[in-house]
Amino acid sequence: MTNGPEPQEMNHVAIQRFLEHTPPFDVLPKPILQALAGRLDEEHIPKGTVILERGKTSVDRLRLIHQGRIRIYLKDEAGKVTLNEVRGPGEAVGQLALLRNSLSNLDVIAEEDTDCLLMPREDFLDLVRNHLPISNYYLKALSEGYISKALDHLERPRPTFDSEGSLYLFSVQVGDIIRRRPITIPGSETIQRAAGLMTEKRVGCLLVTDPAERIVGIITDRDLRNKVVAPGLSVNTLVEKIMVWPIQTIPAHTVCFDALIEMMRRRVHHLALEKNNEIVGILSGHDLMVAQGASPLSLVREIVEARRLETLFDLSLKTPRVVRGLIHEGAKAGNITRMITLLNDYILGRLLGLLEEKLGPPPAPYCWLLMGSEGRREQTFRTDQDNGLMYRDPDSEAEAREAEEYFRVFADEAVKALVACGFPRCKGDVMASNPTWRRPYSAWQGYFDQWIRAAQPMDVLHATIFFDFRSGHGDESLGDRLRTHLLKTVAGQDVFFRLLAKDTLTSPPPLTFFRGFALEKNGPSKNRLDIKTKGLTPLVDFARLLSLRHGVKATNTLERLQLLGESGAVSREMQVQASQAYEFQMQIRLIHQQALYDDAQEPDNFIDPAALSDLDRSTLKEAFGVIQEIKSYLKEAFHLASA
Repeated sequence: MTNGPEPQEMNHVAIQRFLEHTPPFDVLPKPILQALAGRLDEEHIPKGTVILERGKTSVDRLRLIHQGRIRIYLKDEAGKVTLNEVRGPGEAVGQLALLRNSLSNLDVIAEEDTDCLLMPREDFLDLVRNHLPISNYYLKALSEGYISKALDHLERPRPTFDSEGSLYLFSVQVGDIIRRRPITIPGSETIQRAAGLMTEKRVGCLLVTDPAERIVGIITDRDLRNKVVAPGLSVNTLVEKIMVWPIQTIPAHTVCFDALIEMMRRRVHHLALEKNNEIVGILSGHDLMVAQGASPLSLVREIVEARRLETLFDLSLKTPRVVRGLIHEGAKAGNITRMITLLNDYILGRLLGLLEEKLGPPPAPYCWLLMGSEGRREQTFRTDQDNGLMYRDPDSEAEAREAEEYFRVFADEAVKALVACGFPRCKGDVMASNPTWRRPYSAWQGYFDQWIRAAQPMDVLHATIFFDFRSGHGDESLGDRLRTHLLKTVAGQDVFFRLLAKDTLTSPPPLTFFRGFALEKNGPSKNRLDIKTKGLTPLVDFARLLSLRHGVKATNTLERLQLLGESGAVSREMQVQASQAYEFQMQIRLIHQQALYDDAQEPDNFIDPAALSDLDRSTLKEAFGVIQEIKSYLKEAFHLASA
């Protein structure tokens, strides 16, 4: 492996310093670290190099990644990927084969140019035999973790799917894929006993019980690595000292896709399944990866572990691939936009986190605000930036100057990085890089007060953008506080509501007088239908208007409609019709944008009705008919008969 640029060689001091900050070697005495550093060789692996092949490559060294990334994966007999993972600096590959004295158990390839430190087999095994923290780390927390479970899975037959198998994630309940009862351990037991029980039962987690045998928490192999081995905690420490509580639960009848969303949203790797107020199983991220094959969870892990902004630029390109799979699996538009939103939120969160590491801690708590479709969690393939930044009110002029300067640089770099991730700048400059939209809390509160109470036509435009805000990153309490203030201030503002209603009525009709589609007459989109402006926007405006009027905090259109129907603010019939009309149009929009993306064209919102099936054209006209019914409802509800 001599191709590619040669890395700068590390001396023994640099290698030792690296080991001192890399679990589990960081717990070794200094003399042993010094001796070990002198025996490690270096290896430069060019991007794309196959490092190990499952069942073929003999493994005689542990590869400890110093720089770069490698990908490990497994395929079953049908060629289906059952494990897909990226490892980066500080992580290792080859330990499982060294411990089992076997050929490589994994397929491994260099994701980018990678530098590794090579530890001879005997040195590695000597450490495992003679140092308990090393033994615990590799024998108990790692070798019996989900890699071994994935290997075991290859020996079990995968379920065979019929012609509706593509809908697997959206039809199968998590209780149907988890049949094994959870393993429990008293909180008064030691960590050493917990690790031994995980090894004995071949599980990656245990439920923790109190003296009354009630389940009070959970302990995972990840907890053993991060809370025991890394800080050098005694193996005689009690389980209750490191358990996670309260335990996160979902109903056992939850479908797999919703469980996947919840796991990503809550940022956890395990969920307890509850049935009749009893925990009947434990669902792991690996279980969902097996159920789905190539899972968004693997992309999320790459995003969370990214150490450079440039890595995020590359990872952001993978989101459309996940979306493509969901579309082909027959997912509903609401599920697809939820997934896009979650992935984009992870990218945003990691991006801003990396900027905080670069610039230092922010001088005041802040909240990155997402507006428009981002705020509604309705992003599609090509979403312009609509964001702002709100921070806690400074206590002095000096604090104000410090906050203003820090967040100016922070926002400028964040917006540039988001552009590199595929989120174009807002044409109206509604971005945190604009000082107008980068203000302390009191200024934002003043904006909303003015827009509501001044009640001018321009304020309606602001309402359609800013009133759908949500917290994207940072101190969510600031965003919650502003949302509460908004709903309190807007209550009873009939003049403002009439302006919003009037604006909804002025949207261009989607059908002509003779019930033909209202197509574009000029420009590059001539003879095409703007499904966003003429079809989706009126439904979004309708849901926003009534949600503000009735104090609904949700920002997502489908969620707003659901809550309005449940509260009786609109009839159930209207709620169902509006929801179906919205979701059908969003489905057409997503499929259209997916086709353009696959064709290397810029995604847009202009569809050709002639390219739709007869059934889709007919259903689309019915959806547009719902819009006309909604406008009639608004005329009557807000006394706008002459509008």
